[in-house]
Amino acid sequence: MDHDRYGSDVLASGWRTAGRREIPNVPASRDLVVEVAGDGFCGAVTGVQAGLVELEDRVGRRRQFPLGGGFLIDGAPVRLVVPTAGPKPRTRTASGSFAAPQERARVARASRILVEGRHDAELVEKVWGADLRVEGVVVEYLEGIDLLEQTLRDEPPGPERRYGVLVDHLVPGSKEQRIADAVARGPHGAHVLVVGHPHVDVWECVLPRAVGIPAWPKVPRGIDWKTGVCRALGWPAEEQADIARAWQRILGSVHTFRDLDPALLGRVEQLIDFVTQED
Repeated sequence: MDHDRYGSDVLASGWRTAGRREIPNVPASRDLVVEVAGDGFCGAVTGVQAGLVELEDRVGRRRQFPLGGGFLIDGAPVRLVVPTAGPKPRTRTASGSFAAPQERARVARASRILVEGRHDAELVEKVWGADLRVEGVVVEYLEGIDLLEQTLRDEPPGPERRYGVLVDHLVPGSKEQRIADAVARGPHGAHVLVVGHPHVDVWECVLPRAVGIPAWPKVPRGIDWKTGVCRALGWPAEEQADIARAWQRILGSVHTFRDLDPALLGRVEQLIDFVTQED
């Protein structure tokens, strides 16, 4: 008998999908890179919540899309689904280091990190706070680098009490650089490390893309820097409360170390190493 070109059983199940390519289900695991079909947005998975998957592209832009079809991996269509529960991965702190089990912390050390102002302290706490608590390191602010020498006289450092000092605008020829050099040459130099970033203020250590601005404005000499920045960005700047709200807006845009300038990242890590090293 000749082959039946119409098939042996026209009522058999699955005849509608015969020959179709099945789209695979792929768990939307963190860091999986996918492309949104018909949209062109390509990014890595940063999280899944309430039926939505969040993707982050190579320049840090984040968007959310419904789980399901409409995604591509290496040009092939896939259907993103909620990842199944598995062994709980080790979590990382905002600084990028692995979080300590059960948030264990140690008694505060005599050694500490000194920063110039409250904003510096709040930024360091937000990104490195978990690490500092594990190490028992306290962050204090000086209210200005001019007070560093007095602090060293009042509470002299030593082998068991090291001071790591973070300074704004530490560039050659600056007042800050002269003070740092004097401390290094002085009687406490072996137990004090002064480092800094080149920016006028710690605000500039937050990457513009994190804040949602193209760049930090250039403020003319003679104008208070923070006030000038707020005005250039179109933010209120009439009173101190406006400046405080601007800082909270900036600080709120910082989620991990990736939102900060590497010029600050390296210096803070250097200070943590210095004040936690054992003789």
